[in-house]
Amino acid sequence: MQERSIAIDGPAGAGKSTLARALAQELGYLYVDTGAIYRTVALRAREAGADPSDPGQVEPLLDGLEIRMDYGPDGEQRMYLSGTDVTKAIRDNEISGMASKVAALPGVREFLLDFQRRQAREHDVVMDGRDIGTVVLPQAGVKIFLTASPEARAQRRTLELRQRGQDADFDEILRQIRQRDEQDRTRPVAPLRQAEDAALLDTTNLDLKGSLEALLTLVRERLAL
Repeated sequence: MQERSIAIDGPAGAGKSTLARALAQELGYLYVDTGAIYRTVALRAREAGADPSDPGQVEPLLDGLEIRMDYGPDGEQRMYLSGTDVTKAIRDNEISGMASKVAALPGVREFLLDFQRRQAREHDVVMDGRDIGTVVLPQAGVKIFLTASPEARAQRRTLELRQRGQDADFDEILRQIRQRDEQDRTRPVAPLRQAEDAALLDTTNLDLKGSLEALLTLVRERLAL
């Protein structure tokens, strides 16, 4: 039921996925990473050589598109595209930028809206994204807008990529994050914004443990857990 669901929105690199996953584990909820769903569509667009910002090229790819979400033995959300596990492939840095562009397309958002809402109808969920509290789950019991400074987010993303063995330049990632913020804030469909009834949590000066503690406090207060 949506009134027990938890919606976490915020800009790229704010730690939404990491914190939402940890929060879901603490509460015994199902974690839904909506960004991974859009990344999967972006991967399909890249495979087809489509311009991710052109609805005329992307929306025809949705016809018959098979996207599936499942959970591994470790509780990790896994994404499948046409039966192939693409969980690692969608974390490529290029896919991140493409995901923001396909997510701005009305046809893509409409295609994925029921897919996301169905999870909240069937489970108690922690769902994170850009428009969960404003569009996808407007009746969520708890809404949180999670943010951090662009510099803090870029530093975290640089470290994350390097730990995966990928090349990562801080200045370039900072530029990409600022560009992504602008794209997400100004897109005509479901722009990134804080819902009126969402609590603001800024993690710029908090480590992971401190961020999770602050998040748990907010959720327990609002759901009376």
